Amino acid sequence: MKLIAVDLDGTLIKKDRSISAENVKAIKAAQENGDTVAVCSGRSLQDTEDILKRAGLDCPMMVGNGAWTYQDGESIDQLVMPQGVTEELLPKLENEKWYYEIYTNQGVILLEEGKERLRAEVQKVQEEDEEVTKAWSEEEMGIQYAQHGTGYMKDYRDVDPATAEIYKIFVLSFDRKRLKNLRDRLTPRTDVSLTSSGITKLEIAHPSVSKGYALRRMAEEMGVPLGNTAAIGDNLNDLPMFEIAGTSVAMGNAVKEVIEAGDYVTKSYMENGVAYALENYL
Repeated sequence: MKLIAVDLDGTLIKKDRSISAENVKAIKAAQENGDTVAVCSGRSLQDTEDILKRAGLDCPMMVGNGAWTYQDGESIDQLVMPQGVTEELLPKLENEKWYYEIYTNQGVILLEEGKERLRAEVQKVQEEDEEVTKAWSEEEMGIQYAQHGTGYMKDYRDVDPATAEIYKIFVLSFDRKRLKNLRDRLTPRTDVSLTSSGITKLEIAHPSVSKGYALRRMAEEMGVPLGNTAAIGDNLNDLPMFEIAGTSVAMGNAVKEVIEAGDYVTKSYMENGVAYALENYL
């Protein structure tokens, strides 16, 4: 038996959150062959559950970049951010007027004025960076607001960290210099982990969180040797599970670092690369 961890965005799903019939068929064939195909994503538990349900798939889930591991309706492991850390970071993000989302046990909490905040940033950034177009930025915003299982807040003070079990803070910015500065300020800290699933994104979590941690944890729970595990992904937050997995497959559309780290390179997500990898490499 193999345990195969598959990323969602840029890997398994299209931009409309759908999974192609070809990918669904290949996953079900792998399951019928006795393998376990698990989803390992930066998305929330509620959103991931909805995506799989719409595709007619039943898979274990590692969400929040590995912060929460879930199987057969039960939580296997969850790494919640220390309350003191969130109570320190969230006011700073708000005071500096970042766009941020809070991932909680009840779903993702979005800013009510988030789009307005981002649109003002885009207007300012466009003066120096022509690559930041209105169409692209609106598409990126739309992805965030299309998530399933979301709630809304005026700001972080509407969320009680004592009961919300915050497991990720997500920051989106089209100002790459400003985002890099934020990452540089947070990098020396030992009480958080940082990763990214794209050039406009920064994801902050418990210091032990990574997709590699989650893959190892699920393999232990299932009694699967790490040599019998595999990972399929496309972005920087997938690298930790590439390091852990016995076999790693980069998507054809993956960033350079992921392609270089993969044992194999499959087709792009628009060409059903997951199905191709399952049928030809795994």
